[in-house]
Amino acid sequence: MSELRRIAIFSASAGAGHTRAAEALESACRQRYPAAEVQHLDTLALAPKSFRRLYGQGYVDFVNHAPELVGAIYERTNRPPKHPAAERLGLLLQRLNTRPFVKFLREFQPDVVAHTHFLPAYLVSHEKKRGRFAAPHLVVVTDFDVHRFWLCPGIDRYCVAREDNRVHLAALGEPADRIEVTGIPIAPVFAERPDVAALRRKHGVAGDRPLVLVLGGGFGVGPVESLVEGLWSALRGVEIVVVAGKNEALRKRLEKRSEKAPTPTRILGFTREMHEWMALACLAVTKPGGLTTSEALARGLPLVVANPIPGQETRNATMLFEEGAAISGENPWTLGFRVARLLQDQERLSRMRAAARRLGRPDAADAVAGELQRLLL
Repeated sequence: MSELRRIAIFSASAGAGHTRAAEALESACRQRYPAAEVQHLDTLALAPKSFRRLYGQGYVDFVNHAPELVGAIYERTNRPPKHPAAERLGLLLQRLNTRPFVKFLREFQPDVVAHTHFLPAYLVSHEKKRGRFAAPHLVVVTDFDVHRFWLCPGIDRYCVAREDNRVHLAALGEPADRIEVTGIPIAPVFAERPDVAALRRKHGVAGDRPLVLVLGGGFGVGPVESLVEGLWSALRGVEIVVVAGKNEALRKRLEKRSEKAPTPTRILGFTREMHEWMALACLAVTKPGGLTTSEALARGLPLVVANPIPGQETRNATMLFEEGAAISGENPWTLGFRVARLLQDQERLSRMRAAARRLGRPDAADAVAGELQRLLL
């Protein structure tokens, strides 16, 4: 068996999930292959500032200000383009703006490559097609549905979230032996059994009342404030913890307003302790991003889905509803009422927890890391 010496992991910071998946895979690779050199790079960090702003921050801006447009673009681009030239033009634009990425690839010369975003996958495939790079590479799909952007000529392995994705890719012509159901990589700490009593002491959380998490994703996008207001209007006898992510303006606004909240509420910014807060919570009100959803399922945490981004997140939500791990909280006028009713129904909460645990794949990152070794066989 060939020994892995250099592993490259490429992400793209268009949303936080792709980066978190890459970080999880990086940790798993370091644990599984301690002698290997592992490099994780954000593809957009190597691109010119103008391209980075358009491709990365532009996505976040669209989600905040024009989510319906995001959904329309998602659905339109999920169909074959009118002419193959459209795809070639898109690849040309990507290549012109990401030349430093190609330079790194040639200098580092990894034995294997993993992608948690489709942009670097296309770039590596282009280099391989031209005979300028030969190492095998795989794509990790970071949602529970497969958009056609993930389909990349020359990919040696697809790592997907669930069996439906395998069937989908096979129907589109991908060979079955190139598709593995691994789950979406999440931090290895989600596979550890938590000491809940110790975590309560650490975070000053009372154990005599339910804890409700409100999550806005890594960038704190969407109408988080209105969600919190809806919960304040209906919940008593609980504690609320809101994670605003990297949205400092949102965190400061919520902190000020929470001082007069009728329900005890704690506001957090970006945190590396999500695995601990999910272990303490009885349910989470959240957007159903691929990474957040995977982390919650690994913890057996029931979800109330609110304000999914049209497109991939609405499809993630459909999966959660079908499997019984979530309820809808999309109507802001009834969100608080629905959450309060769910908290009173312990039997239903128990069924949702069981469904979440059944879907969870806490060892997904290690499973993907194992696929990297198998690619060298």
